[in-house]
Amino acid sequence: MDNKVILITGGIQGIGGATAQICAERGARVIVVDINADKGDAFASSMRSSGHDVQFYRLDVRDAAAVEAVFAQVQESYGHLDVLICAAGVLEGALLQPEEFPLETFDFVMDVNVKGAFLCVKYATPLLAASEKGVIILVASGAGVIGGSSSIAYGTSKGAVNGLGMTLEGHLGQRGIRVNVVCPGSIETELKLNQMRAAAAYQGQEFSQEEASKRLGNPLGVGKLLAFLASDEAEYVKRNMFTR
Repeated sequence: MDNKVILITGGIQGIGGATAQICAERGARVIVVDINADKGDAFASSMRSSGHDVQFYRLDVRDAAAVEAVFAQVQESYGHLDVLICAAGVLEGALLQPEEFPLETFDFVMDVNVKGAFLCVKYATPLLAASEKGVIILVASGAGVIGGSSSIAYGTSKGAVNGLGMTLEGHLGQRGIRVNVVCPGSIETELKLNQMRAAAAYQGQEFSQEEASKRLGNPLGVGKLLAFLASDEAEYVKRNMFTR
């Protein structure tokens, strides 16, 4: 992975943060983007202090103009992009029935998880094509792909991300861009813990993070898979991969 230019959305914590750490440790030039500027700056600074090439750009993936500007900056600074990893995602509305589900919540989840992934792919594609061996990795979920979800919006959005990946494969393969979709299971991330916390509150139960952690996988495990897919060693790996 030496000198590969890799951009990771949602790249400062959870699966995205674990992937950024592993890719940087293996010699990649990593660009992390996230909406949280304070945590993003701190994460990138910490990685650079350890000798790794990590830059942070603040980005709301729902904002088309902002996404376009970030990839224009990547073009100016790096000249191309080898790998795009779309790991930004939100889960809201856990356990709500359809008639209870606020439309604005549904729209928000779809905008971040689906529209955000599409916008990043849209503006990354010319840069990935210039690398001649570009890679797009979309983080979906078992939810909406092989099972349901506690959130109607989340399950719907991840099914759409999976559909986006399958469709892109046919469009981009002839341009030298490989597309993979990774569907993690129950992983110990802020998103998952917040969902479990909200579910417990909704059901009138106490939430124990210690007990929850025992049932969840480590984000580093998924990060290792994503780092492998980002490498040339994965050039024959096609379509979906599932984790715990």
